[in-house]
Amino acid sequence: MASINELQLAKELIKFPTVTPIDAGIMKFLEKKLKTLGFKTKILEFKEKNSKPVKNLYARLGNKGPNFCYAGHLDVVPAGNFKDWTVNPFKPSVKKGHLIGRGANDMKSSIAAFVSAVSNFVGNKRRFNGSISLLITGDEEGVAINGTKKVVDYLKKKKEKIDFCLVGEPTNPNKLGEMIKIGRRGSMTGRLSVIGVQGHVAYPQRANNPSTALVQILKELKEIKFDKGTKDFQPTNLEITKINIDNTADNVIPRLANASFNIRFNNKHSSTSIKNKINKIIKKISKKNKSKHKIEYSVSGEAFLTKPNSTTYMIQDIIKKVTKIKPKLSTTGGTSDARFIRKIAPCLEFGLVGKTMHKVDEAVSLSDLKKLKLIYSNILKNYFK
Repeated sequence: MASINELQLAKELIKFPTVTPIDAGIMKFLEKKLKTLGFKTKILEFKEKNSKPVKNLYARLGNKGPNFCYAGHLDVVPAGNFKDWTVNPFKPSVKKGHLIGRGANDMKSSIAAFVSAVSNFVGNKRRFNGSISLLITGDEEGVAINGTKKVVDYLKKKKEKIDFCLVGEPTNPNKLGEMIKIGRRGSMTGRLSVIGVQGHVAYPQRANNPSTALVQILKELKEIKFDKGTKDFQPTNLEITKINIDNTADNVIPRLANASFNIRFNNKHSSTSIKNKINKIIKKISKKNKSKHKIEYSVSGEAFLTKPNSTTYMIQDIIKKVTKIKPKLSTTGGTSDARFIRKIAPCLEFGLVGKTMHKVDEAVSLSDLKKLKLIYSNILKNYFK
């Protein structure tokens, strides 16, 4: 059995222009690679009303426990203006010791490193007690409703047990080996509309300006001191992301004023407890201003923390041996698909350096890619000792 080279596979994966939710044939391509290693595979396509279908892949080698799973995504963010790049973003190129292309960093190269590690592991005719699986989605960078969330539901129904999951997101801020993610803050967006009465600016007594209530509400929301953070999490923060008053005239008091805000919250709170706190403020100020309001919330994930166990510390030790850096166990950053997987298995995240993700000339150091493959290889060897 020929081993799979991590750089070659990363290049092949980057060639697919898989901007969410476009598949472009990449799942079948990866499925074919995994089948050559002996994996049983299933492409899972999910669709919801008002959303485009998304292809996902679940593959498993072996039928015994424990089942060690690697999770990742093959979709990428748009490349933007191709002229801003020094290379075609979907024609990967190696320059000055770096592989450049959209998805090189987030996170096609990490997937390539793990598949290459597996090919070495099984290519040595190694018998191991357990299973290796991959959970790969095409809907992580988008709304994430037809991706990992639905694959997890599918696995639950099939009673497929995962004993530990490694998510290959780019977790390191500056150097490979700096950081393992063991949890994430929750994320919730609020979309607020305040409804008043339209009128002439010279006769404010005949109108009810919704912007007055909106400004007061936003001021009070920004002044909330949710917490000071915890041992594991940074403080909860609320950020106003949009303010919109759709009014083309300067002498008209508007009828409607809108705003959006996003809250990143730690495990001292739930989305429900935060909604209750915010709703009280909105109701109080709306009543005071005799205005009406509508508020809609969307929760992309609750805060979670995976308590470190023997596997966590084993992975931490391996990373330190390869990189000469002891990785910090962290919960910083945005959300990831670990928020769905943690419902069925303990998980942590470790991948490449995230400095260039989503940027023009997104890149991965060839040295880091080689080291990541070695880290993943040693994790498999130690997990199945």
